[in-house]
Amino acid sequence: MKLFGTDGVRGKAGEFLDAMTAMKLAMAAGIFFRKQSYTNKILVGKDTRRSGYMIENALVSGLTAVGYDVIQIGPMPTPAIAYLTESMRCDAGIMLSASHNPFDDNGIKFFNKNGDKLGTGCEAEIEKIFYNDELIKSSQVTGKQIGASKRIDDVIGRYIVSIKSSFPKDLSLNGMRIVLDCANGAAYKVGPTILEELGAEVITINNKPNGYNINEDCGALHPKNVGKIVQEVRADIGIALDGDADRLVIVDENGEVVHGDKLIGALCVYLHQEKLLKGQTCVATVMSNKALEDYLQRYELKLNRTDVGDKYILMDMKDNDLNFGGEQSGHIIFGDVAKTGDGLASALQVLAMLIKSGKKASEVLNAFELYPQLLVNLNVSQKLPLDQIEGLEEELESIRSQGIRDLIRYSGTENKMRLLLEGKDEKEVKKAMDKLVAFIQSKI
Repeated sequence: MKLFGTDGVRGKAGEFLDAMTAMKLAMAAGIFFRKQSYTNKILVGKDTRRSGYMIENALVSGLTAVGYDVIQIGPMPTPAIAYLTESMRCDAGIMLSASHNPFDDNGIKFFNKNGDKLGTGCEAEIEKIFYNDELIKSSQVTGKQIGASKRIDDVIGRYIVSIKSSFPKDLSLNGMRIVLDCANGAAYKVGPTILEELGAEVITINNKPNGYNINEDCGALHPKNVGKIVQEVRADIGIALDGDADRLVIVDENGEVVHGDKLIGALCVYLHQEKLLKGQTCVATVMSNKALEDYLQRYELKLNRTDVGDKYILMDMKDNDLNFGGEQSGHIIFGDVAKTGDGLASALQVLAMLIKSGKKASEVLNAFELYPQLLVNLNVSQKLPLDQIEGLEEELESIRSQGIRDLIRYSGTENKMRLLLEGKDEKEVKKAMDKLVAFIQSKI
């Protein structure tokens, strides 16, 4: 697909994703959702990027032009849009965010009436409509059929209540000191409020968005900043979110960043011990370390692997009636709590696990050692199909013969090739990576 990547439509605001594209995409989405319309309402939220004003207004124009009524709720986390779309009985939800990307990027994510992210089949249908100029022109309405738009500012309370209710009622955060990094993003209000209302002492940082500072040297992409403050104030734990708050990175009481696979492993075993894990299975992506799989096997738990992207994890969970999965990058999905990855909901589950264990974060979240894994991102001018790179398969076979696991893919949101190698011998992995990078750079 030309428009949709691994997580909606994303690109530089004003260039790839300009006002005209956003408006036309909104029309296409409106035509698509109209096929099974129940309430004729679509919810629209956004993060704190400056370009959100431009794209939001373009979306509203496109949706109302094909007859939809729009509810605008302003800056809210992506998982809040998923929850509120279903809660407010809307036909669909739209979130404007480029997640962890810099401020000058933006994106458009779609949710169906149940609050679920659209599958690739639905995205393909919307994209097909997008390029059908005749259908878009004929679907525009006139007179009393033109849609209306209204802004609602008090829905934040509904989301806060929903997230708080996921925390065990017999537990409290009283006496716990937490450093929270909001990444100058969508959770700058709801994050501190939820933790404080549950009794925690919260030191909040990066909660002053100005349209340009989202994800800038802060949040889930830069958790070491949280680690320094955790040490300075002697906090029990640090929580770092990304711009749209669907990603979570944890920092222990020593200021050390907890690897995402270790976090997934600890939470999975916790759910198993609490008798809450469906199917005795965790879902993760091909990026996850083999050590996670081996650790879960100690508890007779299974690991399902999917393509990269939280929507693929969600699809596997839904298809197999499972309730837990995650990406090592920080998208942790508790299916019984949220419709998608929710940094705040996941953080509360981490805190509940720590309280019940009676141990420090460094003890609970460091249950196994990872196998050496190297990840290299190469900038590319074009995404040449991997099977068209002459000699690549032979190069990979040579690497695999050394017992090294490989994964090569293109980013779904950026012009980058991602190379991952993993093995038990760090020196051999690095040697193989240097050779692989040199090979690929000689080819493209």
